[in-house]
Amino acid sequence: MIRLIPDGLLSPPPMRVDGPHVHIRPAQPRDWREWVAVREESRDFLAPWEPTWPPDALTRDSFLRRLRRQASEWREDEAYSFLVFAQGDEKLVGGISLTNIRRGVAQMGTMGYWVGRPYARRGYISEAAKLLLSFSFGQLGLHRVEAACLPTNGPSSGLLEKVGFTREGYARAYLRIDGKWADHLLYGILRDDWATMPDVTVRDL
Repeated sequence: MIRLIPDGLLSPPPMRVDGPHVHIRPAQPRDWREWVAVREESRDFLAPWEPTWPPDALTRDSFLRRLRRQASEWREDEAYSFLVFAQGDEKLVGGISLTNIRRGVAQMGTMGYWVGRPYARRGYISEAAKLLLSFSFGQLGLHRVEAACLPTNGPSSGLLEKVGFTREGYARAYLRIDGKWADHLLYGILRDDWATMPDVTVRDL
Protein backbone atom coordinates (compact mmCIF):
# COMPACT_ATOMS: atom_id res chain seq x y z
CA MET A 1 0.00 0.00 0.00
CA ILE A 2 1.24 3.53 -0.84
CA ARG A 3 0.21 6.59 1.12
CA LEU A 4 0.25 10.28 0.11
CA ILE A 5 2.71 12.18 2.31
CA PRO A 6 2.26 15.90 3.15
CA ASP A 7 4.33 17.42 0.36
CA GLY A 8 2.42 15.47 -2.27
CA LEU A 9 5.03 12.82 -3.03
CA LEU A 10 4.14 9.17 -3.03
CA SER A 11 6.15 7.15 -0.54
CA PRO A 12 6.34 3.49 0.45
CA PRO A 13 4.47 2.58 3.65
CA PRO A 14 6.10 3.75 6.91
CA MET A 15 7.52 0.41 8.03
CA ARG A 16 10.85 -0.67 9.45
CA VAL A 17 12.76 -3.86 10.11
CA ASP A 18 14.73 -3.94 13.36
CA GLY A 19 17.89 -5.76 14.34
CA PRO A 20 20.14 -5.49 17.40
CA HIS A 21 22.39 -2.74 16.00
CA VAL A 22 20.63 -1.33 12.93
CA HIS A 23 17.19 -0.89 11.47
CA ILE A 24 16.14 -0.40 7.87
CA ARG A 25 13.24 1.64 6.52
CA PRO A 26 12.21 3.26 3.22
CA ALA A 27 13.67 6.71 2.57
CA GLN A 28 11.52 9.79 3.20
CA PRO A 29 12.00 13.40 1.95
CA ARG A 30 13.31 14.44 5.38
CA ASP A 31 16.32 12.12 4.87
CA TRP A 32 17.78 14.14 1.99
CA ARG A 33 20.28 16.29 3.90
CA GLU A 34 21.71 13.41 5.91
CA TRP A 35 21.80 11.20 2.82
CA VAL A 36 23.70 13.89 0.90
CA ALA A 37 26.17 14.36 3.75
CA VAL A 38 27.01 10.66 3.95
CA ARG A 39 27.21 10.17 0.18
CA GLU A 40 29.31 13.31 -0.39
CA GLU A 41 31.75 12.40 2.38
CA SER A 42 32.04 8.91 0.91
CA ARG A 43 32.17 9.79 -2.80
CA ASP A 44 35.76 8.63 -3.43
CA PHE A 45 35.15 5.55 -1.28
CA LEU A 46 32.00 4.50 -3.19
CA ALA A 47 32.83 5.53 -6.77
CA PRO A 48 34.93 2.44 -7.70
CA TRP A 49 32.02 0.13 -6.85
CA GLU A 50 29.01 2.01 -8.25
CA PRO A 51 27.66 3.25 -11.59
CA THR A 52 28.98 6.71 -12.50
CA TRP A 53 27.17 9.42 -10.55
CA PRO A 54 25.25 11.92 -12.72
CA PRO A 55 26.12 15.61 -12.24
CA ASP A 56 22.96 16.24 -10.19
CA ALA A 57 23.28 13.08 -8.07
CA LEU A 58 23.18 14.87 -4.72
CA THR A 59 20.54 17.52 -5.46
CA ARG A 60 17.21 17.56 -3.66
CA ASP A 61 15.34 17.23 -6.97
CA SER A 62 17.32 14.12 -7.83
CA PHE A 63 16.63 12.65 -4.39
CA LEU A 64 12.89 13.30 -4.72
CA ARG A 65 12.84 11.70 -8.17
CA ARG A 66 14.52 8.71 -6.58
CA LEU A 67 11.75 8.53 -3.97
CA ARG A 68 9.04 8.73 -6.64
CA ARG A 69 10.66 5.89 -8.55
CA GLN A 70 11.05 3.80 -5.39
CA ALA A 71 7.40 4.38 -4.49
CA SER A 72 6.32 3.18 -7.93
CA GLU A 73 8.60 0.13 -7.70
CA TRP A 74 7.23 -0.71 -4.25
CA ARG A 75 3.63 -0.37 -5.42
CA GLU A 76 4.26 -2.58 -8.46
CA ASP A 77 6.22 -5.20 -6.45
CA GLU A 78 9.29 -4.52 -8.61
CA ALA A 79 11.83 -3.39 -5.97
CA TYR A 80 12.13 -2.50 -2.29
CA SER A 81 14.72 0.09 -1.25
CA PHE A 82 15.75 0.98 2.29
CA LEU A 83 18.14 3.23 4.18
CA VAL A 84 20.17 1.73 7.02
CA PHE A 85 20.27 3.48 10.41
CA ALA A 86 22.25 2.69 13.55
CA GLN A 87 20.07 1.83 16.51
CA GLY A 88 20.26 4.36 19.35
CA ASP A 89 21.69 7.47 17.71
CA GLU A 90 19.67 6.94 14.49
CA LYS A 91 22.61 7.87 12.25
CA LEU A 92 22.26 7.02 8.57
CA VAL A 93 25.05 4.57 7.74
CA GLY A 94 24.16 3.24 4.29
CA GLY A 95 21.51 1.77 2.05
CA ILE A 96 20.26 -1.63 0.92
CA SER A 97 17.76 -2.75 -1.69
CA LEU A 98 16.05 -5.69 -3.28
CA THR A 99 15.53 -5.01 -6.99
CA ASN A 100 14.54 -6.82 -10.18
CA ILE A 101 11.80 -8.85 -8.45
CA ARG A 102 10.68 -11.78 -10.60
CA ARG A 103 7.52 -13.63 -9.67
CA GLY A 104 5.92 -16.58 -11.46
CA VAL A 105 8.20 -19.61 -11.59
CA ALA A 106 11.24 -17.58 -10.41
CA GLN A 107 10.21 -15.91 -7.12
CA MET A 108 13.55 -14.11 -6.77
CA GLY A 109 15.19 -10.71 -6.47
CA THR A 110 18.62 -9.08 -6.45
CA MET A 111 20.22 -7.50 -3.38
CA GLY A 112 22.45 -4.42 -3.56
CA TYR A 113 23.95 -2.24 -0.83
CA TRP A 114 26.32 0.60 0.02
CA VAL A 115 27.90 1.92 3.22
CA GLY A 116 29.28 5.33 4.14
CA ARG A 117 33.05 5.50 4.59
CA PRO A 118 32.92 6.24 8.37
CA TYR A 119 30.74 3.17 8.95
CA ALA A 120 32.54 0.57 6.85
CA ARG A 121 33.83 -2.66 8.42
CA ARG A 122 31.61 -2.23 11.51
CA GLY A 123 29.05 -4.92 10.72
CA TYR A 124 26.21 -2.53 9.94
CA ILE A 125 25.57 -3.72 6.38
CA SER A 126 26.01 -7.38 7.28
CA GLU A 127 23.20 -6.98 9.78
CA ALA A 128 21.13 -4.95 7.31
CA ALA A 129 21.55 -7.74 4.75
CA LYS A 130 20.14 -10.22 7.26
CA LEU A 131 17.17 -7.91 7.85
CA LEU A 132 16.55 -7.61 4.12
CA LEU A 133 16.76 -11.37 3.67
CA SER A 134 14.26 -11.88 6.49
CA PHE A 135 11.91 -9.44 4.76
CA SER A 136 12.50 -11.09 1.37
CA PHE A 137 11.88 -14.67 2.45
CA GLY A 138 9.21 -13.75 5.00
CA GLN A 139 6.97 -10.85 3.97
CA LEU A 140 7.68 -11.14 0.24
CA GLY A 141 7.68 -14.94 0.12
CA LEU A 142 10.64 -15.18 -2.25
CA HIS A 143 12.46 -18.44 -2.99
CA ARG A 144 15.86 -16.98 -3.93
CA VAL A 145 17.91 -13.80 -3.56
CA GLU A 146 20.91 -13.06 -5.79
CA ALA A 147 23.81 -10.62 -5.42
CA ALA A 148 26.96 -9.74 -7.33
CA CYS A 149 30.22 -7.93 -6.60
CA LEU A 150 33.46 -7.02 -8.32
CA PRO A 151 36.17 -9.69 -8.00
CA THR A 152 38.44 -7.06 -6.42
CA ASN A 153 35.90 -6.14 -3.73
CA GLY A 154 37.03 -8.48 -0.97
CA PRO A 155 34.92 -6.87 1.78
CA SER A 156 31.76 -7.29 -0.30
CA SER A 157 32.51 -10.95 -1.04
CA GLY A 158 33.17 -11.49 2.63
CA LEU A 159 29.89 -9.84 3.61
CA LEU A 160 27.87 -12.02 1.24
CA GLU A 161 29.49 -15.21 2.43
CA LYS A 162 29.12 -14.15 6.07
CA VAL A 163 25.34 -13.80 5.79
CA GLY A 164 24.88 -17.11 3.99
CA PHE A 165 25.28 -16.52 0.24
CA THR A 166 27.03 -19.14 -1.91
CA ARG A 167 29.30 -18.14 -4.78
CA GLU A 168 27.73 -19.59 -7.91
CA GLY A 169 29.52 -18.14 -10.91
CA TYR A 170 31.50 -15.48 -12.73
CA ALA A 171 29.88 -13.10 -15.21
CA ARG A 172 31.97 -11.21 -17.77
CA ALA A 173 31.19 -7.50 -18.35
CA TYR A 174 28.15 -7.93 -16.11
CA LEU A 175 27.46 -4.32 -15.06
CA ARG A 176 28.75 -0.88 -16.05
CA ILE A 177 30.61 0.29 -12.92
CA ASP A 178 32.52 3.57 -12.59
CA GLY A 179 32.15 4.17 -16.32
CA LYS A 180 33.28 0.77 -17.64
CA TRP A 181 31.88 -2.71 -18.08
CA ALA A 182 33.11 -4.91 -15.26
CA ASP A 183 33.20 -8.62 -14.50
CA HIS A 184 31.35 -9.75 -11.36
CA LEU A 185 31.23 -12.67 -8.98
CA LEU A 186 27.70 -14.07 -8.74
CA TYR A 187 26.15 -15.18 -5.45
CA GLY A 188 22.83 -16.69 -4.40
CA ILE A 189 20.92 -17.74 -1.30
CA LEU A 190 17.74 -19.84 -1.10
CA ARG A 191 14.90 -19.71 1.41
CA ASP A 192 16.02 -23.14 2.64
CA ASP A 193 19.55 -21.81 3.24
CA TRP A 194 18.06 -19.04 5.34
CA ALA A 195 15.79 -21.26 7.43
CA THR A 196 18.20 -21.61 10.36
CA MET A 197 19.05 -17.90 10.66
CA PRO A 198 17.64 -15.90 13.65
CA ASP A 199 14.32 -14.10 13.34
CA VAL A 200 13.95 -10.32 13.33
CA THR A 201 10.96 -8.10 13.99
CA VAL A 202 9.05 -6.46 11.13
CA ARG A 203 6.52 -3.88 12.26
CA ASP A 204 4.38 -1.08 10.86
CA LEU A 205 4.86 2.44 12.27
